[in-house]
Order: sequence, then C-alpha cells, then structure tokens
Amino acid sequence: MGVGRASKENWFARLNELIDSYSSIFVVNIDNVSSQQMHQIRQSLRGEATVLMGKNTMVRRALRQVISERPEFERLVPYVRGNVGFVFTSGDLKEVRDKVISNRVAAPARAGAFAPVDIYVPAGNTGMEPGKTSFFQALGVPTKIARGTIEIVSDVRVVESGNRVGQSESALLNLLNISPFTYGMTVVQIFDNGQVFASDVLDVSEEELVGRFAQGIQQVASISLALNYPTIASVMHSLVNSYKNLLAVSLATEYEFEGSAKLKEMLANPEAFAAAAAPAAAEEAAAPAEEAKEEAKEEEEEDEDMGFGLFE
Repeated sequence: MGVGRASKENWFARLNELIDSYSSIFVVNIDNVSSQQMHQIRQSLRGEATVLMGKNTMVRRALRQVISERPEFERLVPYVRGNVGFVFTSGDLKEVRDKVISNRVAAPARAGAFAPVDIYVPAGNTGMEPGKTSFFQALGVPTKIARGTIEIVSDVRVVESGNRVGQSESALLNLLNISPFTYGMTVVQIFDNGQVFASDVLDVSEEELVGRFAQGIQQVASISLALNYPTIASVMHSLVNSYKNLLAVSLATEYEFEGSAKLKEMLANPEAFAAAAAPAAAEEAAAPAEEAKEEAKEEEEEDEDMGFGLFE
C-alpha cells in the first residue's frame, strides 16, 4: 500500500521543519535494525536529536525541493541509497554519534549473510553427544571425546571477514549458541553547516588538529625560506637568520654594534665570563634546597601544640 498524498505532504513539511531547526544531519544505515531497537535509539536521543525515516524516492524528491532554495543540500542526495535514514541534531556531534552507534544487539550468523568480522569457534566442551562428531569434522573443527561429550581442541576460524556465512557454518554456530554478529545504526555520512564528511573525522582529537596545523605552518615556512619568498610563517625565521648573519659579519670584522659588543667581549675573555657564571649557577642550585628546608621548618611548627600545655 502506497503512501497517501496527505502523508507525503506532512512528511515534506516535517523534513523542512527539521532542516530549519537543526544545523547537522547524520545519514544513518539501519540494516538489520529491529523496530524495538529503533525505539530504544529514539529514546536515548530524546532532547538531543530527532530521527526521521522515509522511502528513498520520497527523500530524494523532498531534497530536490529544498535544493532550489538551499543548494548545499545537494551534497546529501548521493548518500540516499539503501536502507538509510536521517538523524537531526544541533548538539555535540561526537556525543550524538556515540549514542547512535552504541545501541547494538547480538544476532546469530544467518546463512548467506556477509561476515563483518572473523568468526571463531572457541575451544572447550560443547556438551554434545559423540554422534555429532562427523558434523564438526566436516567443517575442519578438531574435537575429542571427553566424559562422553564432544570437546573442541583449539580455537578455529570458521568464517573469514567479508565472506558469506554458509549453511553448515550457520548451523554449527546456532548449535553452539554463538551469536557473533552485532547489529545497530551505522553513520554513513555527516552533513554539518553545508559540508559533508565521514564519521571517522570526529575521532580526530584537538591535540592532533593543533599538531597538524603547526606542521603545516612549519612546511610553509620551510618552502618560503627555500624560495626566498617572504610569508607570515617565514618572516620571523628570516629576521632571526638575518640577525645571525649580521652578528657573524660583526665578529669577522671590526664593525661593532650593541648586540655584538658583548659577544665579542665573551669571545675575547671567556674565563672571566665562566667565573662570573659559576656563582649564579650555584645560587640557582641552592635555591630549591633552601625552599625545601623552609617547608620542613613550617611543617614542624604546625605540628607543635600552639603553646598550650596538655592540662592548661
């Protein structure tokens, strides 16, 4: 049964309202997500985000209407494919993303499904009767009989990540009550203030951003110095290098200025400066020891009985 005209108009109005109310949109995939799980996700996001689902054809049509006035939303259209929905928010993107993807439910390995991770059968006693030994042997799972039951000798990978789960593997995992998969919402893309980017961008820390920015400045400065082309990043280095060159010229010639006079004097009489620097270094070394003594003295004074006797 198709969606009625009135329902479509209400959905379009709801989409426009959410676009006007929130600055960011998560495009989420909901493959294998149950209605009960969707309800739990909506509850966890209450007050921070709003989930909106709809058929892809209806979503694309609604976005095309929005694009006429807000062309930046055209960047969302290529990601409206498959089983997807929208999560609207104006909160902290990382916190909302973590809440969206944290609600996951364990599920059995169904035959024909692609394995997102390697699936292992762990070593240990299965509690099964010996008559099913041939079933394990067919899958290459080493077993032995222990106390009248089948025991798996060592961990065995039965399905590799990215491969389909076969009928035999699915039956074995179900017999062992192993649910290797977890299903929940996954974030496909994030739309924030007109820009679209992948979810893993939120995992970049502020320290890493500052480090990369500083590295970029260093590279710009290096290129500028190599090309002898002044920029804001290189001008300080150029001034320092020029001052060093000026000092070198002054030391090599009789030309002298205020900055080079002391340097020349130090080179002419290094012993005098070494003797003058020694007491200063000794004072700096003695300062922490004096501070430690004063702190110890203060602690002893605090431990005294404030001048009052025990029976006064």
